[in-house]
Amino acid sequence: MPGKLILVRHGQSVWNLENLFTGWTDVDLSAQGRAEAITAGQQLLKEQLATDIAFTSVLKRAIRTLWIMLDEMDRMWVPVERSWRLNERHYGTLQGLDKAQTVAQHGEAQVKIWRRSYDIAPPPLRADDPRHPRFDPRYARVDPQELPASESLKDTLARVLPFWHARLAPELRAGNNVLVVAHGNSLRAMVKMLDEVGDSEIAELNIPTGVPLLYELDSALRPRASRYLGDAAAIAAATEAVKRQTEKR
Repeated sequence: MPGKLILVRHGQSVWNLENLFTGWTDVDLSAQGRAEAITAGQQLLKEQLATDIAFTSVLKRAIRTLWIMLDEMDRMWVPVERSWRLNERHYGTLQGLDKAQTVAQHGEAQVKIWRRSYDIAPPPLRADDPRHPRFDPRYARVDPQELPASESLKDTLARVLPFWHARLAPELRAGNNVLVVAHGNSLRAMVKMLDEVGDSEIAELNIPTGVPLLYELDSALRPRASRYLGDAAAIAAATEAVKRQTEKR
């Protein structure tokens, strides 16, 4: 039997709190985000879900969430692999902008298309923009042609899928319980793939911060069952909070 897959969106970041577009900008967790990470680790302990290997992005809000979770579970020794392919969706020129001000400038309809459509990306960064990932040392070993200047969710799925096939699927088939701590959109892309969510329906899917999502898979790595872990009321509140944040102007 394959191992279990546990997906966790990082805890609230300081830019989530300030209502700014984040994307690949490397911001840290807020105090609430650290508390969410502790709770996530405690929930895996409660469920007796022993993690055999963990994967995360190269952005500190996800890395720190994973650190806190592993510390809480007393499993700091678990192998950890970081990959840019698990990064958040790249928001192009919107990164660092206030969401409400962006709506005022471009209109609610246009910003909703940039934020929630499946295959339309925000305006890209120029190649000489200092925010472009080709200037960031953490991507020095990545082919510059693969580094995005902006992404749609479709683009995000296209870069997550090779990592799924190359790294996650083999570990699951080997019977290992796999923990993935990543971001709202890289995880939405993975959920879209696993649950075969339609292109239009995926726009309405919100993944709460710091709440583990457990998948039990069959021999073909298709979902047999999935559920969020924790108190039902708390999960509903966390999901609603993310929805309000998404709709916040």
